[in-house]
Amino acid sequence: MVKTTRRALLLSGAAIVTFARPVLAAQEGTNPPGGPKLDTLEQVIVTAQRRQERAQDVPIVISAFSNERLQELNVTEPQDLYGTVPSLVSGNQGQATRDVQSYSIRGQSTGFLASPGVQLYMSEVPLPSSVSLNLQGAPGMFVDLENVQVLSGPQGTLFGRNTTGGAVLFQPRKPSNDFEGYIEASAGSYDLEGVEGALNIPVISDVLMVRLVGAYQDRRGFTKDLVWNKWRDDVHWKSGRIGITFKPTDKLQNYLVAYGSDSSNNGAGHIHGQFNIPGLLGRQSCTEGTPVPGVIASCDVYRRQTAIAEEIGPRRTRGDLDGYSEIESWGAINTTSYDLTDELTLRNIISYQKLKDNYATDQDGTPLQQYELSQGAPVPNFPIPGFADEFGLPRTPGNVYLNGAPSTLPRDYLEQFTEELQLLGTMLDNHLTFAVGGFYYEAKPAGLWGNRSVQFCAAEVTGGACAGTAGRAGVTNESQALYGQGTLDFGAVTPALETLRLTAGYRYTWDTIEGFSSSWAPLGAFGNFCVFGPPAGTIAPASADPAVACNFGAKLESTAATWTVGLDYRPISDLLVYGKVSKGYKAGGFNTFAVRAETQTFKPEDLTTYEAGFKSDWRLGGSIPVRFNATYYYSEYENIQRPGGDFNLANGAGGAAIFSAEATIKGFEVEASIRPIDAIEIGTTVSHADGEYKKYETLSFGGAACNGVVPFGGTADFSCAPFQFLTPWIYNVYATIQLPMPEDMGELSLFTSYSHLDEQYSAPGPFEPGAMIEGYELLNATLSWNDVARSGVDISAFANNISDKVYRTSNANSFSGNLVLSTLYGEPRMYGVKVRYRFGQ
Repeated sequence: MVKTTRRALLLSGAAIVTFARPVLAAQEGTNPPGGPKLDTLEQVIVTAQRRQERAQDVPIVISAFSNERLQELNVTEPQDLYGTVPSLVSGNQGQATRDVQSYSIRGQSTGFLASPGVQLYMSEVPLPSSVSLNLQGAPGMFVDLENVQVLSGPQGTLFGRNTTGGAVLFQPRKPSNDFEGYIEASAGSYDLEGVEGALNIPVISDVLMVRLVGAYQDRRGFTKDLVWNKWRDDVHWKSGRIGITFKPTDKLQNYLVAYGSDSSNNGAGHIHGQFNIPGLLGRQSCTEGTPVPGVIASCDVYRRQTAIAEEIGPRRTRGDLDGYSEIESWGAINTTSYDLTDELTLRNIISYQKLKDNYATDQDGTPLQQYELSQGAPVPNFPIPGFADEFGLPRTPGNVYLNGAPSTLPRDYLEQFTEELQLLGTMLDNHLTFAVGGFYYEAKPAGLWGNRSVQFCAAEVTGGACAGTAGRAGVTNESQALYGQGTLDFGAVTPALETLRLTAGYRYTWDTIEGFSSSWAPLGAFGNFCVFGPPAGTIAPASADPAVACNFGAKLESTAATWTVGLDYRPISDLLVYGKVSKGYKAGGFNTFAVRAETQTFKPEDLTTYEAGFKSDWRLGGSIPVRFNATYYYSEYENIQRPGGDFNLANGAGGAAIFSAEATIKGFEVEASIRPIDAIEIGTTVSHADGEYKKYETLSFGGAACNGVVPFGGTADFSCAPFQFLTPWIYNVYATIQLPMPEDMGELSLFTSYSHLDEQYSAPGPFEPGAMIEGYELLNATLSWNDVARSGVDISAFANNISDKVYRTSNANSFSGNLVLSTLYGEPRMYGVKVRYRFGQ
């Protein structure tokens, strides 16, 4: 009752003093005829409909952040946006490495082995995404951007890849006709150091312009691995970008952007929670009776590891594996525009990108080899401090642990090619705008992928005879689409209907997913045991190549029609009301962990969203500018891709499958801002989301489900599970204050931001211990002194998580499957200083 009352009060307050101001620079001449004329609230110029227009004129939910606002928020990674965008959840989502920070919007997320639910774009082109991780692109993307735009809801007509959740658009700062640039140095807590800079060169005025960008960031980790004496959760990346604009004629323009990013660190510091003792007993990994030396240990060995983890706390871990994370990505994107007439423009966007990742991690967070994902090499006789004495387990010569030496084969290594041809135009005296085009996408292996894991090693043989599994895999995604979308202002029919607009779009997509996988457990002279696929359960001779003998593959072809239809109307110049219906679609995939023929592929997702809202600009008391936007949505979600355990009754092989579910999701989002005086601006975002499964059935391994205790092999009903990666309430309140300062000394301002995030369920199914990630609040602030003494120098001091909250951001969701619970924690208090020197115009 108290929580409900508090939320009601907060929401009521949000209706009076609401959302963060639009954050892009004001654009002169952008107020349309009859539209609002604002003097002190800046305008957001976005490209959500593949053309430049004010966000207040676009009948969809958009959150936009300028480069300046990203600096105020100290955003350097996707996790930093969590809490500042309505209905957006960003985080690790149980992945092996912290560098993977996936986006979920309105409950649509990237599932296990699946295509992105929310696609990231750089310069209008999808960033490459890996398969073994929910990874898109590489660290270092938030450098020298024009803006970042977050689009909520299905993006099934205009944008490259079909998605059900939305899109995040990274717009690089393009070359200009001025010689200018900047260089910035940063330093802070946890040995933070960084350098970034940009140089803009007008080689030939108005014809050839170049912009060079480079950045580097290094920061010590905040989780100490007591075994390897290393700091996990560290940061170490570098990135570079070049943009070239060429305008040989007034009608022809070409923009080329090439980028590269490289990240290498000590991997994630997974914190141990507990072991699944009943599950370990079932696998005969331990005993509650008398232990047998060299055969089976007491379950108290596992309990002792949990007790130690509790003693050392959430900033310390003890891994038997020396983890690491390496990510490399580079690409080139070329956009050519040609004005056929004053009303028609032909655009071609072509790109080629590569992404490679490799990682090793100890996801149980103990010296026991229970859940290790490793590409590393064995280390004989490696000492684990104090472990041999904890329960007297033998440490005989030949004990083997794993270090993080990178394998010769990466986990994912793919190349991506896209080609898009567009015709953009206006007709009927600008009352009709439209875009038609075709899109082609192909992402395929650029080389062999390798994987290795060490799991379920009984405590008694930890570091000994536990070979684990190895494998190879590769997946190719190909997509082709034709699309068209237009907006008609009925003022073309009669002046009485001016500002009443109809938007309609349609897209047809052909998708092909093809993959192969092989996984085996070495049996020495006896050969290799095939783990997954139709060969699962068979033993390949020692003379046979296991990558061939244990190989299986599958192909999935699907097509889909997606569309959007909406009306919007401006009854008065300061108010836009709208309603629309959109159909979204996300491709299916290939299951590298299949043990049955019917689970080797999984079906596409479908989402239909009904949405209504308004955007308004008005003046309180005739002089105080206020912006207030609100949206309500209702979504019908079908064929939701949900992973779960799987088995083959014919041969007893166990693996995984992607099951199908149905649900409804509904919610509302509010954004607004107010400037009571010129020196102060206050704002907030508020969002509420509620997801409910209508149907969700999986195979049972024996245990509790929504339909009771289901025996092994039965059908488990999981429809009572909380909806995955959906945060019921998110709100953010911020304020910007211009502090008094003599005019010749520059500008001094203070930016503060407070975010509240409700609890979030992270597992695909119910009854998973640790899956409910508790809610938390974050307080951040930045003090900026710009143009110090009119010298071109900017100095800013920032502090994130000022109250030093200890909060979880991710859960491994492996208690039922891998018999251990582990988690990742958010960053502690971070603070530092940035000094930037701007030169040129």
